Amino acid sequence: MARRNGGFIGTDGLDAPDPPTGVTGTGGSEQVSVAFTAPTDTGTSAITGFVAQVSIDGTDYSAGSNTGSSSPIVVSSLTNGTAATAKVWAINAYGTSAPSSASDSFTPLSARGVFAGGKPSGTIVNVIQYIDISTTGNATDFGDLTEIKRGAAGMSSTTRGLFGGGFVTSANSKAIDYITIATTGNAQDFGDLTVIGSQIGGASNSTRGIAFGGDGRTAVIDYVTIASLGNATDFGDCPTSEHQAGVSSSTRGVFASRYASDTSIHYVTIGTTGDAVDFGDLSVGRNKPAGISSGTRGVYAGGKASAVTNVIDYITIASTGNATDFGDISVTRDRAKGTSNGTRGVAMGGADASGTSLDVIDYITIATTGNATDFGNLTQALHTGSAVSASHGGLQ
Repeated sequence: MARRNGGFIGTDGLDAPDPPTGVTGTGGSEQVSVAFTAPTDTGTSAITGFVAQVSIDGTDYSAGSNTGSSSPIVVSSLTNGTAATAKVWAINAYGTSAPSSASDSFTPLSARGVFAGGKPSGTIVNVIQYIDISTTGNATDFGDLTEIKRGAAGMSSTTRGLFGGGFVTSANSKAIDYITIATTGNAQDFGDLTVIGSQIGGASNSTRGIAFGGDGRTAVIDYVTIASLGNATDFGDCPTSEHQAGVSSSTRGVFASRYASDTSIHYVTIGTTGDAVDFGDLSVGRNKPAGISSGTRGVYAGGKASAVTNVIDYITIASTGNATDFGDISVTRDRAKGTSNGTRGVAMGGADASGTSLDVIDYITIATTGNATDFGNLTQALHTGSAVSASHGGLQ
């Protein structure tokens, strides 16, 4: 029977649902994803929604609130670095349940950009490192991938980062690793891509991750549901010219060719399945630029045309068309990897004209054209890693 006492109850005092159970909070940047189990006893009427509320003192649940029809519910506008707990209420036509038990403590963290794997001047590595995108400074050690790899697809939600495929010691891989972005530690096994490959384009909309083309895959597009461990599923096909650098909005993933002789850009609608569609052309055809995006604008930084370049150009993701000049990166290089917090984009690592790996990190304000600015340095010089963040999907 529904608990018809305490909390906020229905107009007749008898028909509100039981409270949700199993409430957990996973902190992101200025937000928390509140997961819970809906009550089995819904009262006299079906549940119409849930309310999640946050407290920073364990008593006053007014630090943040949001509603939703199912688990999880994201509560935004929280203070990074401040520990909090969450409770959830169930609602039906008659009223609101008593509150759930409080979640364990969680702490929202500043937006992290995570850079995984890559190749220094010698052997490929399994190093994972991270930065706080909203500030400047050097990268910090995060943990290790399950295997050494470079050229994996970067995909992410607000809480989880995935690194799919890549080149390992002597061959391509189809293994997908994952991390919880807010928590340092080693990666864990997620599942497998449908086909082995490296130099894969990655994008996501925080629910679904897309792995696009790549060496050994050519026309293959896969997708995964980021919250659910398991193998990837076929999405469709891309042009036979291999693509790599991915940018994304909440609805569309856009990928630039990885060949200097090919300026083409193609896109997919992330929430559906199907073959890639022509988007337009880069301002300069180049090999292996870094992909950065804000959800509105996609930026391609650096790469190699006839020579390694410092070109940055951009597109408006919702509108097909050719890229426009943005400015220049601070250090000429290719094979850098990019990600963002939705406002600021960073390009991490890469290689110079001689092929020497670099530890450079620079940044741009995505909404404002202009040259990049020095941010700091990676823990070691690397090119062809993979990059994700919790603030704007999985970007590579």
